[in-house]
Amino acid sequence: MSASKSNARVSVPALRARKGGEPIVCLTAYTAPVARLLDPHVDLLLVGDSLGMVIYGFDSTLPVTLDMMIAHGAAVTRGSERACVVVDLPFGSYQESPQAAFRASARVMAETGAQAVKLEGGVEMAETVAYLAARGIPVMGHVGLTPQSVNTLGGYKAVGRDEAAAERIAADARAIADAGAFSLVVEGTMESLARRITEEVAIPTIGIGGSPACDGQVLVTDDMIGLFGAFQPKFVKRYAELGAAVGEAASAYAAEVRARSFPGPEHCFGLKKAAAPV
Repeated sequence: MSASKSNARVSVPALRARKGGEPIVCLTAYTAPVARLLDPHVDLLLVGDSLGMVIYGFDSTLPVTLDMMIAHGAAVTRGSERACVVVDLPFGSYQESPQAAFRASARVMAETGAQAVKLEGGVEMAETVAYLAARGIPVMGHVGLTPQSVNTLGGYKAVGRDEAAAERIAADARAIADAGAFSLVVEGTMESLARRITEEVAIPTIGIGGSPACDGQVLVTDDMIGLFGAFQPKFVKRYAELGAAVGEAASAYAAEVRARSFPGPEHCFGLKKAAAPV
């Protein structure tokens, strides 16, 4: 990646400075072509471990490996020029110790060209966030519904419904912000809790099933455009139904192949298209 291309990107400090300002626009990307399409419109491209479900067909994000995240992170960086690129640290790559987290993060940063990493967790991960931030690795936090903890949470459902749970999540958010994270994803919480967290922390919050009061919003692109149909969370708005369009295109192609009307002469080498009748 050239220095000029890198310098043209939205920077981590620029995003950090957006607290309370213009909302941060974020979408997920896993491939270079999709990154290229999204890049002119977003501030941040998140290479989420959601690729395990969206791209690989897993039931959760838990089987995703560091090598997978690096491969997709590098593709998204190559496919984009403007957006800040943040890559998820997958399950098992960072929870063991701050040192393990640094080794995984250093690989991500060096091998993808991304500007930051994202990790899940609250109070228990504050030491790790501080360790990474002190060593030059920008960290985006993630609190509330944390998909890597799906087995502990008992499924993908909104959290923070009672006062005790809300207090724990708010404490998690404060701990991650105080540890040096530059931004914070708040996922799947009661709206009032996401609003409160946004008011309490000094860094931008990025909501997904959070609140319109958050400093930015993120959606999984495949959810947003109707390509991932396994289920649709309450917080997802469909801006397109490309899944149906893909099915229709495949159906039309199949019909023409079976009728031997595709390929036509215009699609073949050495054949001329028949002249139209007079």
